[in-house]
Amino acid sequence: MCANENNQNMRAEENGQIEEKKKKQPHSRWGWFLYGLRNGIPICMGYFAVSFALGIAARNAGMDAAQSFVMSLTMVASAGQFAAINLIASGAGVIEMITTSVIVNLRYFLMSCSLTQKLKADSGLQHRFLLAYCMTDEIFGLSVSVDGTLEPWYTYGITIVSVSGWCAGTVLGVLMGNILPVWASNALGVAMYGMFLAIIIPPAKKEHFIGGLVAVSMFASWLFTVLPGLKQISSGFRVIILTIVIAGVAAAVRPHDEEPEPERDEGCYRDHDDEEDESRKEDHDHEEDQDDEKVHHNRLAKGEDVQAASPASNMHTSTMRNGGDR
Repeated sequence: MCANENNQNMRAEENGQIEEKKKKQPHSRWGWFLYGLRNGIPICMGYFAVSFALGIAARNAGMDAAQSFVMSLTMVASAGQFAAINLIASGAGVIEMITTSVIVNLRYFLMSCSLTQKLKADSGLQHRFLLAYCMTDEIFGLSVSVDGTLEPWYTYGITIVSVSGWCAGTVLGVLMGNILPVWASNALGVAMYGMFLAIIIPPAKKEHFIGGLVAVSMFASWLFTVLPGLKQISSGFRVIILTIVIAGVAAAVRPHDEEPEPERDEGCYRDHDDEEDESRKEDHDHEEDQDDEKVHHNRLAKGEDVQAASPASNMHTSTMRNGGDR
């Protein structure tokens, strides 16, 4: 078999697998919303554990349950909120807190730009604003892994259940303090790691290049935590630097463009073309035969009508023909 045919068969098989996945996906907004609620449960469990510790830190900084709830509801960013709480405890000004939060959370700007490529071209501006609020590491990971275009209601479902756990954990952390055992917090936190593994492993198994990128990203992130000079960089800038560098190198090494139509190999396609031409000729001849039969039937039908309508005329015509023969 020729190389072009092998490539076509591989692409057809991949397209078939994608179509099978799409068939299993919901087909309505309500279905996508429920699907998001279900997939957001692991995030909710992990958020609850992390935000419980956040609530304890907020209480130690002098914040009450209402203030902590509003912060968690409007920011939904662990690193940004911990940084803000530390600045509040140290008596920093509003400008310093806003600047620090923006710098720490800059990675969400890149995530938002990436996620917009998954939306339909006719998605309204209101969906884009709402998705900007929904942007967290975990919610982005689930949303961007959807095959095909992204239905915003799927992200809304994930966000509602996840942010609910985030806010509930923050309030309970303020009210109840260290009442939750350490083992329970650790157990809840494992849910998020399991979710990330579920997102990373399938595409890494399908394409080893992606698995290599994941390994390189993990190693580079670890270097940023131990090397002098690099470990002083904030987590937000660290994610931005690694994302731009690794994604840029990956795009240069393995560009993902739309594949053009393969060139026709005459040695592979000659027989197939001859069969197609012969089939077209047979179809054309069959259509001509059908047209001739229709014309013939129409003429016969008209002839019968004339004979039935004027038998005298037929007799006259027959007499004239006989006289002419004599």
